[in-house]
Amino acid sequence: MLDDQTTAVSSPTSWPSAYPQGYAVVDVETTGLARDDRIISAAVYRLDARGEVEDHWYTLVNPERDPGPVWIHGLTSDVLEGAPLFEDIAEEFSTRLEGRVLVAHNAVFDWQMIAREYARARREAPVRQRLCTIVLSKELRLPLPNHKLATLAAHFGVVQRRAHHALDDARVLAEAFRPSLLAAAAEGVPLPLHECRPLTEWTDRPVPHIGQQAGGGYGSYRPTSWRPARRRPACPYPNPGRYEDGKPLKQGMRVAFSGDTSIERDLLEDRAVEAGLHVATSLSRLTSLLVTNDPDSGTSKVVKARQFGTPVVDEAAFGQLLRDVEDADG
Repeated sequence: MLDDQTTAVSSPTSWPSAYPQGYAVVDVETTGLARDDRIISAAVYRLDARGEVEDHWYTLVNPERDPGPVWIHGLTSDVLEGAPLFEDIAEEFSTRLEGRVLVAHNAVFDWQMIAREYARARREAPVRQRLCTIVLSKELRLPLPNHKLATLAAHFGVVQRRAHHALDDARVLAEAFRPSLLAAAAEGVPLPLHECRPLTEWTDRPVPHIGQQAGGGYGSYRPTSWRPARRRPACPYPNPGRYEDGKPLKQGMRVAFSGDTSIERDLLEDRAVEAGLHVATSLSRLTSLLVTNDPDSGTSKVVKARQFGTPVVDEAAFGQLLRDVEDADG
């Protein structure tokens, strides 16, 4: 049931026959964003055709490796060590997903992580369609300053209690999805459904397993090989200035990278460009942010960042920031 403060939306007099009969609102927390990163917790809220909650489910998952950015999701090695492996919960997860549209905030990410876990387990996720609530909110032209989950929740009066906890994030999204679904049906807005195809492009590279890393840190960094420079199209957005801690990245920000990264540098830069950021090959006073896993390395970019007062974050934090980049006109 929605919180009492949730914005009321009238039910349509006739429900669109083309709309799905059930939804699985999903959130997963992961060790990172690369193809070989793993799910460490998952939650599913099953909803009926009109968005009413039928039940919910939550589980921790042992990734058999470093848990990644603990300071974001709060799941340490000790917590995850006794958790089931994904292959142990795959059947129950399938029961929750089967016959339903997968709904998530930034659904491409959640779907890809889930699909790769099933591929590792030599299984196939029973999902044929997905719906991204970010896309739906844009289709509905909701007056949101940005597309973060917290912003969507606040718009509908949904209280977020534990950000980056899979169960609470799934609850929040389920409560925000119902009025969005009702509004779409009432206004005759087609749901932005996308086909889900099984993924097989996953890899597993040697990384510290649970119990091997010191202090629960992000221990999956590895050297990247030399690569030629890539010519990228000019960023279409103006530079909004420096990144501020605790705030989202904004389209047009100039981002520079220094040192080794766990995700292939080209892939990391591609994701930044796709999000609307300007990838800079050098660091200047106009640079919004420096991404480095070794802020004490003494490289020329790190030295200049200190001189210019440029904010510095590591790769894991940057990966999380990429999930909620603010629109340039936001």
